[in-house]
Amino acid sequence: MSIPSLAALRAFEAVARHLSFTRAAEELGMTQAAVSYQIRMLEERLGAPLFLRKTREISLTETGALFARPTIDAFDLLRETYSEPSADTVSTLSISTVPTFAGAWLSPRLGKFQMSHSNLAVRLETSDNLVDFGREDISVAIRAGDGKWPGLASHFLMHVEYTPMLSPELARRIDIREPADLLRLPLLDTADPNWAVWMRDAGVEYPECPPRAGLTLSTDLHEARAALAGYGVALLTPRFFRFELATGSLIQPFPQVSKNGRGYWLVYPQGRRNRPAIRKFRAFLLDEIESDPG
Repeated sequence: MSIPSLAALRAFEAVARHLSFTRAAEELGMTQAAVSYQIRMLEERLGAPLFLRKTREISLTETGALFARPTIDAFDLLRETYSEPSADTVSTLSISTVPTFAGAWLSPRLGKFQMSHSNLAVRLETSDNLVDFGREDISVAIRAGDGKWPGLASHFLMHVEYTPMLSPELARRIDIREPADLLRLPLLDTADPNWAVWMRDAGVEYPECPPRAGLTLSTDLHEARAALAGYGVALLTPRFFRFELATGSLIQPFPQVSKNGRGYWLVYPQGRRNRPAIRKFRAFLLDEIESDPG
């Protein structure tokens, strides 16, 4: 089958990205009727609907979702290719990442990056949800996982590592001599499967489903605050809480640090890999991590 017309593909890419015929028409400088005509021609060519049309919104069909990501990436690459070579094609670098990585490691370093690139506005957003680059105004994201996300370029930053930490006040309640002694104290987020991994690595029997209830918090930052207040033992990343460990407000009772096979990765659509702002941020992150071994 030959490639559909560029006009139809342009219309489909804009509607799929905005999930709106009106916004797509405004962006393309076309009437909404013209955009709808191009989509209808493309649907007839493919023999399947691309959008589910509802009263106040539209959504991609299964076929539409199949074609949307590569089409959006292709136009992203075209915009990149034909942009001004000497210009920074992104005046605002918007970064999305999980709250713990943002608060404990990235945000203290972003000022340094922005000062080195004063012509670039930097915006940091935090969320536990995966970014949909086709629909959200996000330049890059930092995700935790295995680095395999279809259609995205990914660069490994650091391993996800963790070890128990607690306040000195809580530690004084019992004589902590071996890892099994931690089971005599309240553990934060006992449903976290990483507890079983750490305990196993430390030679302690620990049930996959802990029998006792406990305090469950949504992020490592919240768990660290609860640990600082003496409410329990938190499973935290040492790299992220060096200040607390150095000042003694948190203590790491055992040197054992475990990994779960996941890591933090810088990701963005393949079509954006040559954008100057993203290249600069990528180089900055890798330099910072190289100078900050775990």
